[in-house]
Amino acid sequence: MSSVSDVAPDDWATWRLYFSSGRRLVAELDRRLQADAGISHPEYTVLLSLNEAPRRQLRTGELADLLAWEKSRVSHQVTRMAARRLVERTACETDGRGTWIGITAEGRRLLLRAMRDHADAIRELFVDRLGEDEKAAIRAGSIRMLETLDPAAIAAALRREDATVTG
Repeated sequence: MSSVSDVAPDDWATWRLYFSSGRRLVAELDRRLQADAGISHPEYTVLLSLNEAPRRQLRTGELADLLAWEKSRVSHQVTRMAARRLVERTACETDGRGTWIGITAEGRRLLLRAMRDHADAIRELFVDRLGEDEKAAIRAGSIRMLETLDPAAIAAALRREDATVTG
């Protein structure tokens, strides 16, 4: 087992910079989504995930896995979003205990309105700040991390890559 002293100071600095920049980037994206579309970043990711799903609906567990959230977090988020008529819950015909979560017409309208501004913010705050070699390094490093943490997430991220704006 390694200790803190086994990690080079430059590696710790890299980790702190990566962690700090990532948190601040997500916070700024959230702020802009709130200002531009009146939704939070978690709401955006739920709506985007549902919009991309077959029949624009997912089971609670599937949505939790896709977002890397606990089922209870999904349930609370969906309850708030259902109250705003952005999503709806429907019973699963094949499993009496199961529930489908689907995007509503209002949720889809709001998502589509948010997507262009969100894409512009991602481009401005992330993509345009990096050179091609830096983007390639981030992509390769992210794939290697996901290979360790959640290999299925790689395929899901790459499937969405060309079709939509994630974040």
